Amino acid sequence: MFKSVLIANRGEIACRIARTAKRLGLRSIAVYSEADSGALHVRLCDEAHAIGPAPAAQSYLVIETLIAAAKASRADCIHPGYGFLSENAGFAQACIDAGIAFVGPPPAAMRAMGLKDRAKALMEKAGVPVVPGFHGEMQEPKFLARKAYEIGYPVLIKAIAGGGGKGMRRVDKHADFDAALAAAMREAKSAFGDERVLIEKYVNAPRHIEMQIFADSHGNAIHLNERDCSLQRRHQKVIEEAPAPGMSAELRAAMGEAAVAAAKATGYVGAGTVEFIADGAQGLKAGAFWFMEMNTRLQVEHPVTEAVTGLDLVEWQFRIAAGDKLPLTQAQVSLDGHAVEARLYAEDPERGFLPSTGKLIALQFPQAEGKNQNLRIDSGVEAGDAVTPFYDPMIAKLIAHGKTRDQALDRLADALDKTIVIGPRSNAGFLAALCRAPAFRSGNFDTGFIDSNLVSLGATPQALDRAAVALGAQTLLAQENARIAALVQREPDEPASPWDTGDGFQLAGTRRLALPILADGETIVAEVVHGPHGPAVTIDGIAPATGAVAVAADDAVYVLRHGRQTKVALRDLALDEAGDGAASGLVRAPMHGKVLGILVAKGDRVTRGQRLAIVEAMKMEHTLVSPLDGTVAEIAAGEGAQVAEGAKVMVIAPHEAVK
Repeated sequence: MFKSVLIANRGEIACRIARTAKRLGLRSIAVYSEADSGALHVRLCDEAHAIGPAPAAQSYLVIETLIAAAKASRADCIHPGYGFLSENAGFAQACIDAGIAFVGPPPAAMRAMGLKDRAKALMEKAGVPVVPGFHGEMQEPKFLARKAYEIGYPVLIKAIAGGGGKGMRRVDKHADFDAALAAAMREAKSAFGDERVLIEKYVNAPRHIEMQIFADSHGNAIHLNERDCSLQRRHQKVIEEAPAPGMSAELRAAMGEAAVAAAKATGYVGAGTVEFIADGAQGLKAGAFWFMEMNTRLQVEHPVTEAVTGLDLVEWQFRIAAGDKLPLTQAQVSLDGHAVEARLYAEDPERGFLPSTGKLIALQFPQAEGKNQNLRIDSGVEAGDAVTPFYDPMIAKLIAHGKTRDQALDRLADALDKTIVIGPRSNAGFLAALCRAPAFRSGNFDTGFIDSNLVSLGATPQALDRAAVALGAQTLLAQENARIAALVQREPDEPASPWDTGDGFQLAGTRRLALPILADGETIVAEVVHGPHGPAVTIDGIAPATGAVAVAADDAVYVLRHGRQTKVALRDLALDEAGDGAASGLVRAPMHGKVLGILVAKGDRVTRGQRLAIVEAMKMEHTLVSPLDGTVAEIAAGEGAQVAEGAKVMVIAPHEAVK
């Protein structure tokens, strides 16, 4: 076994690897960018090395710097985690050339499976069923459009070097193909440095089933059962579970046999995941599943496999990389109960799941005790840390295990209800609603389930939560009264004076005050009635919420209710807010990011809904559109510029204003 490991990653996966390394007695070595100098993974490891500026391209993706850090720290091996360089054959080879073990498959296996077009060709040769489509070398747009037409719509455009849903677009009709192709290629170039794509037939009612495989350097290969990853949005997994609902022992054996064949065809060593697409229209059945791709690394969702098998997959990775044989045979792999994982992200479901950055003012998870004893939390951040625009905005993974699927889902929903995230907005409430969705609970779902049920899941713009606003206003008022009381200085024997209070004192009648506040940027007035039992606050007659969490920070109060955050602050009447709002034509950046393109010029006439600019955040593109018919009066940000959330990008003057 190794004595030390450099973890070439960050966040929750770096923390998770460090914990297993310490249990095995390995010295753990962290690397960090300037943005991560105080990060949790740095604090958990035995030592840490700086590797460069915040952008990943200048730090976590620089092979030479990582190898230098490994040499300087005398690391025996390098664990890449997932993402970043985990599937980069050049990185694996650089480790080997430097005399450092790479905790992952051989470079040749990574090259064979790393590009989707070559992987599909290899699987066809090995007798593994693949999705019909085009995965050749020709990349001319007109040729690809013709191939898509021949395959038949709907089709999927997929980056051949892709993963995580980036560089992927579903196209339902020929007229939309060119724009979708351009966007997919641009996104693939940004995320992977390779704009090439393949086209494949889109399977109706698709279920995403993947098999966890392990192989050693002695010729042995097995699978550790399947995971169902069908609950996705924008082709990115949201909730994963093991085993797959509706999976029979016979189909599991068939999929497992195909997955092991795929591994052996590449000379695979280590942990990997063979992903299949299954036609779920008539339920899972033999002959209705096809190879999609193979991930030559550990998966984000590996904890659900650990929960139902009782294994530590990171420990297996270390032991196999050190030359050990597989610890178990196929017949010895267990399948105990059911496990479900939810990915808790700093994002706003009501605004198209836009990333939400900023300081984590409060972060609290339920304790794994009582009925939550089968609850696991994997996180790379703590309260006080910041979610930055430089990396994936995952806050944590919550994993629940139970004897049955219903029990596991109940535990996960309960844990999400009790999770507190204050500062950036999160998808906690959305995830809890998803766990409780009747169709999902019954097993009637596919990869399109989330997009088809956004309204019932609360993932569309919602009306202002006035009960939450009232609680925020009540908290603000209590703070203000405490501040005023602290300013009053009296001698010990001096009687109290009514003029020392801020409660709207008057000689007769009910004391009522109008308190102007801002609630999620919306101007609203709270009514404060002072009575014999103190002030009573209402918003449009609605009393403060009970059972909600209110946290004061930075001259505002954040109220968390049903997983939904409402920010309440006193309105500064001196502020000029006349220039804001859709009617003004002010176009703001919806999140921190980089301006990829400005699609109009100053003086251009535009129509409501017309595309104006493209902003990239967390390697995902977001299009800004015109809020009204008008003329481009100002462009405040140029291509390539970094913009903060809420920053002015341009101003559209209404036609009436420019006549």
